[in-house]
This record gives sequence, C-alpha cells and structure tokens, in this order.
Amino acid sequence: MARIEGILFDLGDTLIDFGPIDTIEIFEQGARSTYEYLRELGEPVPPFGQYHRGQLRAIRLAYLVSRVTRREFNSADILGRLSLGWGQQLSPAQLEHLTWLWYKPLHDRATVEPGLPDVLAGLRDRGVRLGIISNTFIPGHILDRHLDEEGLLDFFPDRIYSCDVRYRKPNGRIFRLALEQLDLTASATLFVGDTLTADILGANRAGLISVLKDPAGTRYHRRIRPRHRIARLAELPAIVDEYA
Repeated sequence: MARIEGILFDLGDTLIDFGPIDTIEIFEQGARSTYEYLRELGEPVPPFGQYHRGQLRAIRLAYLVSRVTRREFNSADILGRLSLGWGQQLSPAQLEHLTWLWYKPLHDRATVEPGLPDVLAGLRDRGVRLGIISNTFIPGHILDRHLDEEGLLDFFPDRIYSCDVRYRKPNGRIFRLALEQLDLTASATLFVGDTLTADILGANRAGLISVLKDPAGTRYHRRIRPRHRIARLAELPAIVDEYA
C-alpha cells in the first residue's frame, strides 16, 4: 500500500456538523434576517410573506433543476436576481452581507469536533496535504468565512465547491480537479465524507481510499462500501499509520 499523500474532506457533517435541520425554519429565519437588513438599507421590499415565498420558490426551483441537469447552482446568484427583480440596488459588498445573513441561521447551529484543529495540524505536520470537496449551493466565500471562524481555513489552501465548478459528487471530474490542484495520486489519497451515494461512491469510482464518517454506525448500502469507517475525525491518524 502506498503512503498517504493527502486527505480530501467533505464539508457539511464531516468537517462542520450541522445535525438534523428543519429546512423550512432555516429558510424562514434567513429570509427574516435579510428582509430586516434590506429595510435598514431603505431598499424597496414587498410584504414579508411575498418576499419569503419568493425566495423559497426560487431556491426550490433551482434545486430541482440542478438535480435534473446534475449541474450545481449558486444561491448568491438567486438572491441577486431576486434583489434586482424587487428594484433593489445593492453593492457587491451589500449582496455579500445579505448572503451571509441568509446563511447565518445554519451557521449558528454548526459545531466542530473537539480537538479538530489539533488533529489537522498533526496530519499537516506529517506532510499530508489537506483539501475540501463540497457539494453546496452556498457561495464559497461564505463557507470560507465560516471555516475561518472555526479556525479551520488555514488547513485547507485548496477548496473545491460545487457551486463554483458546477458539477457535484459523485461526478469524477470534481475529484480529479482536487487531485490535480493538490498534486495528489488517487491511490494515495483518502476521501472522508458522510454520505454513501455522493462521497463514498464518488471516491470509490475515482480510485481514492474512501472513509465514511458514520458516528452512529447506521449507514449501510448493499453495493456501496467504504474502505474505512470512523465515528470521529480523530481516528484518521491511525488510518494514515496503516499505510505508512
């Protein structure tokens, strides 16, 4: 077995844990925060119910289209188009802040495994290159800000977000792009994720060494099998040791 050269991570519920989410509640909280911000700016806004429904319909439609076309969308583009449609004139900085406020209810529910920065620092000090591949319609600069707040951003100089490259795991192109950027060999690279159908299937097809993060030990699929299973990211150094 080749020595491990790098580890690529999924983001949501792998590096940053969001847990069970009430999507409707999250969207309503995000809509209310952005609505109040627009009112503070003096921008024209419809009644809140119309504003919230418009946001929700637009995101749901974009999500459905992305699943049919297998091409990712960027929620900032949706929010920007809605803003223009309501006659608002936002600067790039204001639109970025609006997007952050829209994401913040999810951000506020997030947790990070205790001691994770130490685990990542130990891996990096061993010469293991670290990167991220995330399926997400949240803009990359928003996720980068969240990672920075958690003290994780500096560990990941290379981050591939599906909303930027427009294709999603398990599409092999997103894995190949990450390997090229980090100058890694698939057979000497771990991929750590929490989903079988996107993370593990994609990693297996791309020739990476798949690691399923499954704290409850309940995720199984008859045909999709990870090479390794872990409950916590703190178990990764021991897996790297197996390939030393």
